[in-house]
Amino acid sequence: MATVRQVQVTFDCAEPERVARFWCEVLGYVVPPPPRGHASWDEYERAQPPERQGSGFACADPTGAGPRLYFQRVPEGKVVKNRVHLDVRVGTGLVGEERVAALEAECARLVALGAARVQLLRADEYNESCLVMQDIEGNEFCLD
Repeated sequence: MATVRQVQVTFDCAEPERVARFWCEVLGYVVPPPPRGHASWDEYERAQPPERQGSGFACADPTGAGPRLYFQRVPEGKVVKNRVHLDVRVGTGLVGEERVAALEAECARLVALGAARVQLLRADEYNESCLVMQDIEGNEFCLD
């Protein structure tokens, strides 16, 4: 049996490069180098047939610790809640109002990038507070 060593998370979207660059800002990720044989992503895109241009884009953790994110263009729009979502861990180790303040501060930064705030879920007897948000194409994620 093969051992899985890496995971890539793939998002369906309308504008792959735009969404990828948003997530670069959220996570401190970078755009990986263009494919071998191409000096830039623009050059690579121009080499593709018209129907493939702009069909995908990626971002990666510069440390190599986090998963690569891949964004692929699909013709249909988002119609229901995500079955899988990312938790952006900004409140790790914090509790109570200190945690909520950290979530709110990060929320404000991400709203300025085009994200939308959905709902603050306050701590209960089972879970700490988290903040539900949407990226620039409406994909849900949580500040945790």
